[in-house]
Amino acid sequence: MTITPSSPAASQQAAVDAARLVLQSMGLSLDDLIAAPSNRKPMPTFAEYVPVVRATVTPGTLKTYGSYWNRVVEQWGDKRLDEPTASEIETLVAYVRANVVIRRNSRGGRSAAENCIAALRCLYKRAEKDNLIAEKDNPARKVDKPRRLPSTRRAIADTRLAEINEVAAATGDDPELDALILRLHTETACRRGGALAIRPLDLDPVQCLVRLREKGETVRWQPVSPTLMAGLLKHAEDRHAPRDGRLLRYKDGRPITYRRYDGLWERVGRYLPWVYTQGISTHWIRHTTLKWVERNFGLAVARGYAGHTEDSGENGSAIFTYVKATIEEIAAALAALTGEPHPLALTLPEGGQYDSAG
Repeated sequence: MTITPSSPAASQQAAVDAARLVLQSMGLSLDDLIAAPSNRKPMPTFAEYVPVVRATVTPGTLKTYGSYWNRVVEQWGDKRLDEPTASEIETLVAYVRANVVIRRNSRGGRSAAENCIAALRCLYKRAEKDNLIAEKDNPARKVDKPRRLPSTRRAIADTRLAEINEVAAATGDDPELDALILRLHTETACRRGGALAIRPLDLDPVQCLVRLREKGETVRWQPVSPTLMAGLLKHAEDRHAPRDGRLLRYKDGRPITYRRYDGLWERVGRYLPWVYTQGISTHWIRHTTLKWVERNFGLAVARGYAGHTEDSGENGSAIFTYVKATIEEIAAALAALTGEPHPLALTLPEGGQYDSAG
């Protein structure tokens, strides 16, 4: 039996006939397809889409991912979002890691690689929400982040912390400002972003409370000592901080930025070599205060002091929903830490347990 190959024209006609049968079964015609409007959005390039993503994120997210998005535009500006593969993303991450700026606490570019992937995931997640790309086609989901190494930060010994405060208060062009910054972080265990966001209107001098706005858009009232409250009020007055503007300012009235922290620790590191060698930074002070609170007042109070929110993970953390520390308990921990009475602090009887007040 001889089979005669069909001509290209015949094969094409067969395909057309088959398509017409499918359309007829769906109650559609070719004219219906031509007349129907297309809902598919044109695929933007990275140079076009990165500004869209920038406009949707919080200032904290922009600070973390902004430089990586700049690098993406630099390398892939003319590429469409649906062009890069997982392998190309891994190549970009390797390039970012190899060209990372070496800092005191650098760990071989691991954080840069992790943040680069996170920045791309953030970008593509927005693209999914904008119906530009399907979840299954998202290449950033297919790239694993490097395993995060245990933190090298730890609590600073009292004598060492005293040395840091002495250097900060005796050197530099504005020791008064630096001393105030260190005391603020020591008492509140706040992050740098929380300190920089404080405004004069966030101060409650009657109850000695400071409103902190930190990452994740969290807001909380944190007790501070009467001495620190007086220092913050005086600083705001002397440096003419607007009521709704940033509180911490230079002598000429300009609000400080993260650069003040960088300069502070670089200077302290020149006088105290161990600070430079270990890469000590403001976050070490947070570790120091919270460890002291946890050791003396328990984990629930330490979590409240840190501003950690409740979650219901599988590690048993849901219990903190029921044992959440009160602001009075946090104030009592602060009073013990600073040795100053606080208007909201609970009293502790000889047994070491809180009374029923609050």
